[in-house]
Amino acid sequence: MFIASLNLLKTKKYLIQSIIFLATFLFIYFIIDSLNMSYEEMRITYGSYLVVTNISLNLIMAFLSTLMMHLSTSMVELKGSEGKGSSLGFISILFGILTYGCTSCVIAFFASIGIAFSVIALPLAGLPYKFISLLLIGIGIYFMFRQLNKGCKIDIEKQ
Repeated sequence: MFIASLNLLKTKKYLIQSIIFLATFLFIYFIIDSLNMSYEEMRITYGSYLVVTNISLNLIMAFLSTLMMHLSTSMVELKGSEGKGSSLGFISILFGILTYGCTSCVIAFFASIGIAFSVIALPLAGLPYKFISLLLIGIGIYFMFRQLNKGCKIDIEKQ
C-alpha cells in the first residue's frame, strides 16, 4: 500500500497538494530560524558551516514533513483512516516554535498559560533542537510507513 500511496503523488491533485505543503513547511522552518537568529549573524558568530547545516536541515525537514502529510492524506483515501504518526509533524513544528522563538515571546506565551521558568541560551543557534525535530518527523514517517504496509483489516467471519 506504500507504493500505491507514492503512486498517488503522480496525480495532479496530490502533486499540487504536496507543492503547497512543501512551500508552507519551508516558510515555517525559515521563519523559525529568523526568529532565533539571522543567517548573517549566525555566520559571523558560528561560521558558514552552521548556516549551511541549518538551511540543509530546513530543506530535509520540509521534504520529510511534506512526505508525511502526503502519506497521511493518501492513507485516508486508501484505507479510510488517518495514521497515528500524522500529528508528529505538527508536534515538531510546535516544538520548533517554542524553542527557536524569541525568548520574550516564548516567556510571554508560557506566562499567559501559567508556566513560569527561566530560559537558557540555545547552543549553536538551536541546532540540537532541530535534530530533535528531525527525529520526531522521522518517527512519524516510520509510523505512517508501518500503518500503510499493514494493509486493511477485513473480518471474513462477518461476511
